[in-house]
Amino acid sequence: METKRHEKILNREKTALLIIDIQERILKVINEYERVVDNTIKLIKGMKELNVPIYYTEQYPKGLGTTVSEIKEELQDSDAIHKMSFSCSGAGELFKELIDKNITQVVVCGIESHVCVQQTVLDLLANSFQVDVAADAVSSRRKFDFEIALDRMRNLGAEVTTTESILFELLNVCGTPEFKAVSKIVK
Repeated sequence: METKRHEKILNREKTALLIIDIQERILKVINEYERVVDNTIKLIKGMKELNVPIYYTEQYPKGLGTTVSEIKEELQDSDAIHKMSFSCSGAGELFKELIDKNITQVVVCGIESHVCVQQTVLDLLANSFQVDVAADAVSSRRKFDFEIALDRMRNLGAEVTTTESILFELLNVCGTPEFKAVSKIVK
């Protein structure tokens, strides 16, 4: 008899990373913003190692600036998806592209937890995606807003987890070159 794996465990063939609005002019007022940037970079490096597609958005870049340079450097030449809506459901054809690529699991990180991240997570859930929120790679200006947003997203169906947990779920096994690379990334 073959043992089953839980259907909520991330599968790299069905997963994408979505980085939401980690932009220059708002980042410095975000609670524990260094944690958000550090863990987002770990997610990017790990996803690149595992060949998982990465998308990132910018909310009204004319007013809030572009994605912070440390993250942009890791993303290399990929382009931001610009949006005016708080939810990424209004970010052009993003949801359609995820569906067309047979993505069913979306890992989410970014800011602010209680606005753009939360609205995106709820809209992804409404469109039948499994959403894994990297709790250590999201935040808000106020810690209270961050905590309430995590609770609400969890209560409404999102998986709330951590950067390291996400990357090891996608790895599935140890002893591979990918495992060695990701292990160095998360240290």
